[in-house]
Amino acid sequence: MITIKEVSELAKVSQSTVSRTLNGHASVKEKNRQKVFAAIEQLGYTPNAFAQALASSRSNSIGMLVGSLDGPFYGPLMHQAENTARENNRYLIVTSGQEQRSRELDSIRFLQSKRVDAMILHTDKLSDGELIEVVRNNPTTLILNRYIPEIAQHCLSFDNEQGGYLATQYLLNQGHTRIATITGQSSKIDSRERLRGYQRALQESNIEYDQNLIIEGRFDHSGNHEAVLKLLKRNTGATAVFCQNDAIALALYDVCYEQGIKVGQDLSIIGFDNDTYSQHIRPSLTTVNFPIAEMGKLSVDWVLGMLNTQPQPDSKPLVPELVIRDSVCALT
Repeated sequence: MITIKEVSELAKVSQSTVSRTLNGHASVKEKNRQKVFAAIEQLGYTPNAFAQALASSRSNSIGMLVGSLDGPFYGPLMHQAENTARENNRYLIVTSGQEQRSRELDSIRFLQSKRVDAMILHTDKLSDGELIEVVRNNPTTLILNRYIPEIAQHCLSFDNEQGGYLATQYLLNQGHTRIATITGQSSKIDSRERLRGYQRALQESNIEYDQNLIIEGRFDHSGNHEAVLKLLKRNTGATAVFCQNDAIALALYDVCYEQGIKVGQDLSIIGFDNDTYSQHIRPSLTTVNFPIAEMGKLSVDWVLGMLNTQPQPDSKPLVPELVIRDSVCALT
């Protein structure tokens, strides 16, 4: 196995110069840098990642905490984050909190034990105060999909409330006044913010908020058929349903098919997230676009900027967009 000592002897420079060259130090003279890389190419030397980490006090890894390791939301998020990390010669270490506070805390401790250079955290169960403390102890930490004013420059968020408002406002503009909504878990910040957007749109149109039109579902696929059936059995007279994500909308499509309800004619449906399948089901689903892949890329770019002490981006939330397809009809 070729060693750094052999590289330094062939290049006729010190071992510390070789190490600084491998770690990209600007202090290395261009002439010496060229000699080191020429020796590396001639010898076929492969740097030892662990040794590099010791020399630079960096692990060249980024830790990411997500709620789950599967599904149409977290999959694209992790995929794009990993691609961006690899493009920048970093590795992504991912762990899941599985919607449990104890596991989220344990996951953060695990990432810290791996001496990751930075952390990207998507958490529902930890309080603002707990996350503020994490950031204070780990300054190269980014909080995803959540805004905390005290650490605004460490937050990359999405305007979920505006997304809920856009979805409901569109249904109102199409003449619907009896609009039901199936939420995600009430424990999740996304659910509560999207519901606030729904309420704001109703209030602006002077339509009374009716708790009978609200059903709690889940952002994953479990239990949503039951939630849909519960809503339909209430006979609320709803002509439209705002589903707080596309997985919930898919369950509603299934039940409508089973009961002979024509989506886009008898019942209008609008989703949230713009998952890949939403354009392929029939009728294609009108939904609110959540730029999940963009958030994955931006999150890694953001922490790399922190590591390189570059100015941080504006902390304004990412903006939702309505994607109009065929699942909503206009009432005359």
